[in-house]
Amino acid sequence: MPLEIPIHIWPLTGDDAHVERMATLLSADESARAARFVFERDRRAHILARGRLRQVLADAMGKTPHDLTFAYGAHGKPALPDGLEFNLSHSDGLACLALHPEVELGVDIEAFREIEDGVAERFFSSREYADLSALPAAHWSAGFFRCWTRKEAVVKAIGDGLSIPLDAFDVTLTPGVPPRMTRLDPARGSLADWTLAHFDLGPGMVGALAVRARGRAIRPVLATCPKDQPFHWSL
Repeated sequence: MPLEIPIHIWPLTGDDAHVERMATLLSADESARAARFVFERDRRAHILARGRLRQVLADAMGKTPHDLTFAYGAHGKPALPDGLEFNLSHSDGLACLALHPEVELGVDIEAFREIEDGVAERFFSSREYADLSALPAAHWSAGFFRCWTRKEAVVKAIGDGLSIPLDAFDVTLTPGVPPRMTRLDPARGSLADWTLAHFDLGPGMVGALAVRARGRAIRPVLATCPKDQPFHWSL
């Protein structure tokens, strides 16, 4: 049986009453962080992301949102003492959460935006940069964000932040090629432990899931999602 990975997707929009309800679920430090945002849209997005995160995790653990106390790793990755693994990403008004009780995982979603070639040359491995440069110009942006989300998902799953050089491993990015990690610095673990999934969230947005499945098959399962939000995954 494959490991089923629940995926929750929700919009980071809502009226004032909804934002206020979500704000009541936050801890003191989460509320303080929300207050530090310069722009109102960012404050609201933070409240809606963290409030809903607490609701989903509490439901999964049979608790209330206020019962949850997060611990934070050296590089800022949140964790729960009871061991439920989870990871949250958001972009362009959309949040995506993956969770599982046993395996380390990371998720990343990104809306397409203008990116200079020098960003890819700086952060991608030489193999990835060569693959990206070989794409037709019309496919460059999609290729960049396929690569970026896959790499970010891996980094988030490992939990060491940018202390992991992004050129310490390679991922696929070419259209039609399954999402894979094809090289990993042995100091970072075993390449065979990792499984990647690609998310298609409609025009102009992609995502990725990285799971340290240790050879077990995985299957993302869409648990909650707005009716009008496209979502397709592939392995």
